[in-house]
Amino acid sequence: MSLKDRQIKSKERVVAHGEVFTNEREVNAMLDLVKQETERLDSRFLEPACGDGNFLIQILKRKLAICEDRVKQKVYTQLQYEHDAIVSVSSIYGIELLPDNAAACRERLYNYFCEQYDKLFKDKVKAECKTSVKYLLEKNIILGDALSYKRIDNPDEWIRVSEWSFLGKGMVNRRDYEFSYLVGEDSGVDLFSDLPAETFAPVHFLKLNHKIYGQ
Repeated sequence: MSLKDRQIKSKERVVAHGEVFTNEREVNAMLDLVKQETERLDSRFLEPACGDGNFLIQILKRKLAICEDRVKQKVYTQLQYEHDAIVSVSSIYGIELLPDNAAACRERLYNYFCEQYDKLFKDKVKAECKTSVKYLLEKNIILGDALSYKRIDNPDEWIRVSEWSFLGKGMVNRRDYEFSYLVGEDSGVDLFSDLPAETFAPVHFLKLNHKIYGQ
């Protein structure tokens, strides 16, 4: 069995955490049921037990394929690709109980983005674009327990989820929400239908980093 089709890491992890991975064929069959949404760049996906990213990587591949096709058809400039690729990354969320899986998921998504970006633009790639993507993945792939709504790295801290709204002139607005309110009994149809716990000043999509937000 190839690495990508592996469904367990160890029997011990299955017993301790119920950890079983979905293979690529099954992932894509399920995503095909909502194919239009997987190809809409700003359509948000939240995986509450994301593992090392088997679902999220396939969603990212589908979204970035749309962006890449527009470049090849000369519909997009590099800046337009960067903008919409970052929109795509910002729409993908995961919560994961195990630290090694969360780290592997972030790395897997980041590496795939970089491979596609480097392939398209070679020596014209921008370090700040990659920094924005890395920051988004650090915020959107959360080490936490989706059942208790608490973070694993700080059990006294509630999970917060960041909404990234893309405004005109390349600006991005970030608003953080308590995960427990987003998925509770009173939650609305829209993932971000509740009042935000914290709102940040808009910044340019190529300037998303820890220095700007301080966290």
